[in-house]
Amino acid sequence: MAFLPATTVRPLSALNSSNDPSYVRILDTTLRDGEQAPGGAMTAEQKIAVARNLVLLRVDVIDAGFPISSPEDFNAVKLIADEVGNMRGGHEPVIMAAARCSKMDIDTAWAALSGARRPRLGTFIATSEIHMKHKLKKSGDEVVAIAREMVAFARSVGFQDISFAAEDSLRSDKDFLCRIFGEVIKAGARTVIIADTVGCSMPSEIGGFVAYIRDHTPGIENAIVSIHCHNDLGLANANTLAGIEAGAREVEVTINGIGERAGNAALEEVVMAIKCRKDLMGGLYTGVNTKYLIATSKMVVEYTGLNVQPHKAIVGANAFSHESGIHQDGVLKFKGTYEFISREDIGLDLTSEPSIVLGKLSGRHALKSRLLKLGYDLDGTELDDIFKKFKLLTAKKKNITDDDIEDLVCSKSMQPEPIWSLGYLQVIHGTMGFSTAVVKLLDLHGEERIACSMGRGPVDAAYKAIDNIIQIPMKLIEYKNSSVDGIHAISLTQVVVSEDNGNLSTRCPCTKAIGYSNGHAPSEGAIGHSNGNDSSKKANGHAMSFSGSGESIDLVVSSVEAYLRAVNRIVAEKELN
Repeated sequence: MAFLPATTVRPLSALNSSNDPSYVRILDTTLRDGEQAPGGAMTAEQKIAVARNLVLLRVDVIDAGFPISSPEDFNAVKLIADEVGNMRGGHEPVIMAAARCSKMDIDTAWAALSGARRPRLGTFIATSEIHMKHKLKKSGDEVVAIAREMVAFARSVGFQDISFAAEDSLRSDKDFLCRIFGEVIKAGARTVIIADTVGCSMPSEIGGFVAYIRDHTPGIENAIVSIHCHNDLGLANANTLAGIEAGAREVEVTINGIGERAGNAALEEVVMAIKCRKDLMGGLYTGVNTKYLIATSKMVVEYTGLNVQPHKAIVGANAFSHESGIHQDGVLKFKGTYEFISREDIGLDLTSEPSIVLGKLSGRHALKSRLLKLGYDLDGTELDDIFKKFKLLTAKKKNITDDDIEDLVCSKSMQPEPIWSLGYLQVIHGTMGFSTAVVKLLDLHGEERIACSMGRGPVDAAYKAIDNIIQIPMKLIEYKNSSVDGIHAISLTQVVVSEDNGNLSTRCPCTKAIGYSNGHAPSEGAIGHSNGNDSSKKANGHAMSFSGSGESIDLVVSSVEAYLRAVNRIVAEKELN
């Protein structure tokens, strides 16, 4: 559809107003429609935190909730209105609350919003034949009369900024919609919302619908057309953009696209589409500060528990990751070859989000780049040999770690045999008391060493038992664990460990030896103490640290494997010195 100019965007109030017809207002409804996603409810404190981030994003309107729905929602809307709705000295958004076309709903909304400097009422009623007949059980004339009366009532209560939404607009008669919009505009509404409530529309349909409403609604020059799209056919974002092209100048969106059923149009995707393709959008723009998109997305995931799929546009974990060798080669040479969107623009932390994922499709360039980061500068036949080993490894293992890459560099003759390997592990833990771990390790000669320890958790207990067996005090510098989603998730653990010259016995008061296959247990004095001969590598006066990784379907097992790998490196280094 060709871009259609809109009428001037009227001020939301005297503050932060925009009279530019190219400006698209962003109404975020994460706290209302987004929270309606099954399992996505948030506490009042969490809603306020999200609202603060929406201010940082500089959204124009925050749909804070539905005050009549519950005392909790009323309190949350009021807290947001009183705090976020009164932020001075920076961006000050409009705070909106939803209300049915009912005096009680509108009175309740006013009670919740009256403390905000820029309150807005968002009232609505169904306009499709199927809704009017089966849900409302009212005629079209009755619905028009109710809408007109309630908008006028909202004005009398104190609302100066009123939006009116026609629920199920896209299944409503167009001329009837023009009629009801004309009446509510006459009564005082300044925004009229076309809602694809069931997400049944196509982009061309939305564009034509918006254009028809703008051309045939009496008084439409005195209002802004807004668009609200659901994602039941996966077209919410496309439909929203089509609505904008046809003249809508406000869009209702949610963070991560959460919402009823299949969700809503996603704020981050709509905003970035407008920003990145401004040339095709007739110069349209928003006021959103996109550098807060990632942070806000993660906050909403944390508070709602609604995870983002890895391949989701803009904020998905894979959105800026590359595993194909051809893509990796291009990105390493120039990011713009395969990254159309700037990761910096959305607030992506380059240090915590590596873009090159080593896997079976990766090429030499990506492997060489990772080797350089690990301190290995290889070329020619050396690189070819490592690359062949790498390809064989990727056929057997899905997640390739830096430890795996380092192992490939060192030939078997250069790699010391693990001094300690895991025989078995048993842990007991729960909500009462300390956790207990029993660990059996095997040394190079196959002799068994068994120890038991108590700790503040199963991993802590297991690590203390290992420390007891090896009799070298260790310091855990870093511990990271992640897993692939699902009930049978693979737990991936990475640790960084160094030798601790302190007294281990003070760190592990609950550790004791159970037994040794040779019949000799360490003396009490030997447990956890340095032997006085510190032979570990030093870096600037400090013991050198070693990393280790492990993976298992069991978190404790993966943690122990990672710890043992790091410990073995320390022990090997001590023996070399």
